[in-house]
Amino acid sequence: MNYSQEESQVLIQEYEKNPSKETVEALAEKFRKSTKSVIGKLSREGVYRREVYRSKTGDVPITKVEIVTSIADMLMCEPEHLHGLDKAPKSSLKALEDALRGVSTGKEIIFQD
Repeated sequence: MNYSQEESQVLIQEYEKNPSKETVEALAEKFRKSTKSVIGKLSREGVYRREVYRSKTGDVPITKVEIVTSIADMLMCEPEHLHGLDKAPKSSLKALEDALRGVSTGKEIIFQD
């Protein structure tokens, strides 16, 4: 047994107060365990939450295929009918998606370079 009942309770309580990478590192240091060991224990206890990757802008990343699917939905067609559109630059796809969203809400879209 790597963790006593008491240690497990402390791990869970501390992590639930502040579920972050820093907390995991502090707990690993406190209990002289590796961060992987602490993450494994927290996972087995059902409390560990994996950090969500964010892009440089702080947004949750979205793929070109997801953008094309969104565009197809707005155009009420199947994504297969837009074959090859996923080869366009992501910024162009986002601009098109935003423009279509603006059209559907009646808002004017201003494109910026």
